Amino acid sequence: MRIFLIGLLLVGLSSCKSEENINNKDHRKITRIWIKEVLVDSTLSIRTIQEIDSNIYYGAQNGKIGISLKNGARVSDLKQKDSIFPSFRSSAFNGHNLFYMSIESPALLYKIEKNDRVDAFISNTKIVYEESHPKTFYDSMDFWNDDEGIAIGDPTEGCMSIIITRDGGETWTKLSCDELPKAKEGEAAFAASDTNIAIVGNHTWVATGGKASRILYSPDKGKTWEVFDTPIIQGKETTGMYSIDFYDENNGFAIGGDYTKPNDTLANKIRTADGGKTWQIMANGKGPGYRSCVQYVPDRNAKELVAIGFKGIDYSNDAGETWKHLSDEGFYTLRFLNDSVAYAAGIGRISKLTFRE
Repeated sequence: MRIFLIGLLLVGLSSCKSEENINNKDHRKITRIWIKEVLVDSTLSIRTIQEIDSNIYYGAQNGKIGISLKNGARVSDLKQKDSIFPSFRSSAFNGHNLFYMSIESPALLYKIEKNDRVDAFISNTKIVYEESHPKTFYDSMDFWNDDEGIAIGDPTEGCMSIIITRDGGETWTKLSCDELPKAKEGEAAFAASDTNIAIVGNHTWVATGGKASRILYSPDKGKTWEVFDTPIIQGKETTGMYSIDFYDENNGFAIGGDYTKPNDTLANKIRTADGGKTWQIMANGKGPGYRSCVQYVPDRNAKELVAIGFKGIDYSNDAGETWKHLSDEGFYTLRFLNDSVAYAAGIGRISKLTFRE
């Protein structure tokens, strides 16, 4: 009997400990951040990065693309068409190839064949899409799977520019405005961090900004579209959503504001719990002002978020209701490796960020 009681006691203690660990995980609070430089180059302005096998692939201005290797080495290259050195602010990886999209006319989409030799990666390239129009300006891109991908840009006609591939990036087709919601006057998007698009499964959300800032939503990988209004600050060319992320099919968060008034904290952070149909303003008048990128911390039950911009790094562990300022270090864009490590890029550098309780 005594052995039985001791056994029950041990089981009880073990259960309490397990429950305590679960609760602690659900209520983790990051209080510190450690920043380690991965690449330093004052000539670069980096707004798009991809982490592949612990190597960081980046795109920058003036035709510059490159790789910061996990062993500390660096490979870089210049892309040029005629006399044009394109400015890259969006990129994507479909599991086989890397794609870089330039912003202004002519918009150039480069496909880079992945090579087992990393130092040969950037040598096997070709242009798979080109678009010339006075209003051409592409902002962000992503892939649903190995074959199907999307890139979005400002309107050239009466709708947002959306191009789609269904063959692994070999060919891209621009959607007709007959297939898309009509854009409002002054509605566009921002090429600030390559995070205007969020994808979960077949679901896709596109954040617009400017004089109108709305959500374009597709439930079927870009085949059909609808549009939802948001309460985020808008009405000027510099206002609206700059970044969006979804944790799952229901929970999403967007951030932005007005980069010309980076300390303003009114109506610049919004959250949805119904897949983007409705949004609520969060931490109004509190927390971070303008930020160019927001990302959910992976595997944290849609509770933890990190937002970054040229005014610093901020963190929330209650789905955006309250925020803690972690650092004044400025960056443009962020990608998580796991729930404690991320990579960030900005003017002159790429850094590894380690978050600690």
